[in-house]
Amino acid sequence: MRAVGLVLAGIVTVSVLLWVFQRRLVYFPTRALPEVAGVEEVAYTTEDGLEAVGWFVPPVGPEARGTVVVFNGNAGNRAHRLPLAEGLAARGFGVFLVDYRGFGGNGGSPSEEGLAADARAAVGALVARPDVDPGRVVYFGESLGAAVALGLALEREPAVLVLRSPFTSLPEVARVHYPFLVVPGLVRDRYPNLERIRRVDIPVLVVAGSGDRIVPVEQSRAVYEAASGPRRMVVIEGADHNDPALAWGPAVLDAVASFVDEVVSGR
Repeated sequence: MRAVGLVLAGIVTVSVLLWVFQRRLVYFPTRALPEVAGVEEVAYTTEDGLEAVGWFVPPVGPEARGTVVVFNGNAGNRAHRLPLAEGLAARGFGVFLVDYRGFGGNGGSPSEEGLAADARAAVGALVARPDVDPGRVVYFGESLGAAVALGLALEREPAVLVLRSPFTSLPEVARVHYPFLVVPGLVRDRYPNLERIRRVDIPVLVVAGSGDRIVPVEQSRAVYEAASGPRRMVVIEGADHNDPALAWGPAVLDAVASFVDEVVSGR
């Protein structure tokens, strides 16, 4: 009985620590940014008064296919998504690399509500630009950023929603990694993608890696199957969560370009 009590006490202690420090297990921001040429700094202010900055990368060529807003995953900052931006720009897209609060030199601390406010402000600043067609704005959400993009799509629909490695919900993906410790009701930031995807009726492209050890491909497939509008799923065989082939590989870039073209031409 004593041994059982010690085990239970240990589980309770760890669970309490996870409750207190859980956001440190979800968000891994990098604040420092390198000097980068060829990008335009775009400043915007969130509804709660936070000053934030993103980077705009212009398209290559005289006529843009559209503008892609990239919502990062839970780690690094916008500088780590430059290869993705460069690949999309080479295919004729303008690209807006967004950073959340606490990331890339922005103030504040990340949370689900905070990231939603950051996304609203970023897209509001983007569509106010004279060189951006609001009817050809694409949201590209990477992992956690897929949840941010999907949440924003409920409020402000894009022309196309690209979800790269989306999970069904944050508690569900957390249980994959902490199966004996995660109590879904105690997770603060929930990001309920499976619930939200059923409430949008816009073209959705889901991209996943068959070897993803962070977000199982089965969760991404469940999000895809719950989408009610025009949809496509592309699986990069053998790709893990952070592999270049899945992050900015040509198969991903070409899938985005072809799907956007198909949606635009079908209007």
